Amino acid sequence: MSPRGDQRWWQGAIIYQIYPLSFQDSDGDGIGDLPGVLQRLDYIADLGVDAVWLSPFYRSPLADYGYDVADHTAVDPIFGTLEDFDRLIEAAHARGLKVMLDLVLSHTSDAHPWFQESRRRREGEYADWYVWADPKPDGTPPNNWVSEFGGPAWSWCPARAQYYMHNFLSAQPDLNFHNPEVQRAQLAVAEFWLKRGVDGFRVDAIHCLFHDQRLRSNPPRPPEAFPPPAARFKPRLWQVERYNAYRPEVVDFIKQIRALCDTYGAVTLGEVGEQEGARTAAAYSQGRKRLHMAYNFSLLGESLSPALIQATLAPFQDRGWPCLSVGNHDVSRVASRLRPLLGGRDADRAVMIPALLSSLRAVTALYQGDELALPAPHIPPSQVRDPYGLAFAPVFPGRDDARTPMPWTEAPPYGGFSERAPWMLMPEDHLPLAVEAQGDPRSPLQRLRRFFQWRKAHLALAKGDLQFIEAPTPLLVFERRHRGQRIRAAFNLSAAPLTLRDPAWADLPELDGHGLGGRRQQSPEGAVISLPPFGAWFGGEAGPRT
Repeated sequence: MSPRGDQRWWQGAIIYQIYPLSFQDSDGDGIGDLPGVLQRLDYIADLGVDAVWLSPFYRSPLADYGYDVADHTAVDPIFGTLEDFDRLIEAAHARGLKVMLDLVLSHTSDAHPWFQESRRRREGEYADWYVWADPKPDGTPPNNWVSEFGGPAWSWCPARAQYYMHNFLSAQPDLNFHNPEVQRAQLAVAEFWLKRGVDGFRVDAIHCLFHDQRLRSNPPRPPEAFPPPAARFKPRLWQVERYNAYRPEVVDFIKQIRALCDTYGAVTLGEVGEQEGARTAAAYSQGRKRLHMAYNFSLLGESLSPALIQATLAPFQDRGWPCLSVGNHDVSRVASRLRPLLGGRDADRAVMIPALLSSLRAVTALYQGDELALPAPHIPPSQVRDPYGLAFAPVFPGRDDARTPMPWTEAPPYGGFSERAPWMLMPEDHLPLAVEAQGDPRSPLQRLRRFFQWRKAHLALAKGDLQFIEAPTPLLVFERRHRGQRIRAAFNLSAAPLTLRDPAWADLPELDGHGLGGRRQQSPEGAVISLPPFGAWFGGEAGPRT
């Protein structure tokens, strides 16, 4: 048993993602910080989640708002100090919350001392720490690799008369993970935080750790393989990312970071890109030597259906653990994103979706503010901060609409987030949805709190095996079993009331208290389950809690 307690706590866990810049400002500078997170730990604990995932707070020029790291083992002064972090860890653990950090391994900021030294000359200690390549005879980049933010994934360095690779911004040069020294250095970064008590890592862009050393060009993707709107602001989708990412060497490094984390009783959660999807996420997290869990972008798009959910879970086949999320800091708010497809009330969808995800055999990641049913606000062009939005607006407005400050009170103008103008605008239509405004038991926040607490009494919904049961769309019906406990669930993924007839369900005790409105009635033909819009029904035995 690890000194951190049950090493299987993460199985079926609910992880609350915090974007520190926008969570709570404690010192009145308009920027969220670690002491602000500390102030709100009681709120997070009362929500009924198991862990928090902190997006980057490391020293950074903030070209990509923290994902361009200039010092992996320092807290940027805008967020506080290492002592603040230590206090946060201690306070979270005192409330029974685990703490996971965003571990940005594949690249650094161009302001990082490693890169500053590497770019100076072709010889020296750090010369081979990044991906450098000579130009073609005509002076152009060595191959056709494309950056996430548009244009070539190569930038010119006059001092070396070479190109350096960057899968993301030119200010985010990719590290050369084929160099064993780079691997050792990044593992040392992870160990630095493990020694400070963190309970795990969300490993950013883990599929990008390695590149093809022969620098072969990627083949094109068939146009029908990706939707035309996305092709306009995701030029990487035009290629099969065979050589700039998803390389086989990734698995070997995964085993190293898993072994390190196992030593400390910590867990690993990998982010896998959208091209390879759930299949690669499953491959990266199967067995006892790879990631504990992984997630991809399957449910972060503009659709959500029983078929999509089943397809996302299918590659895991009870051998690995997926992490499911419909919202994070990189995509538009789910309340607005899914509205055109599913319709109905934002509040009902906001409760049903995390309730559904947390009832499946998966880990659930819940992004800050989604428990309030916050919609995606309009960001005026003059207020855009995201480099993605700056590059592709107005076709793609960027990711700022998911990064606005958390509204804690209804008080204008800044909703309790800060005493001065925040770094990102506070949307006026978010204030009526603030935390203090959701005291009504019928509010999304209170309903979701009740569901998460109710779920704790039904361990099969967290730990049990999963079997889907055939049902007409838009119903998702499944059964979970754990230690003799059997629970069946039916979810309505639509804005219309539905009924489900199944005589086999007649002998299952109805479970109430979940707050999702489903009810069973008896008819001559058997049991009839009535489901309200975005509602659910549960039946079975309460079973063991531990």
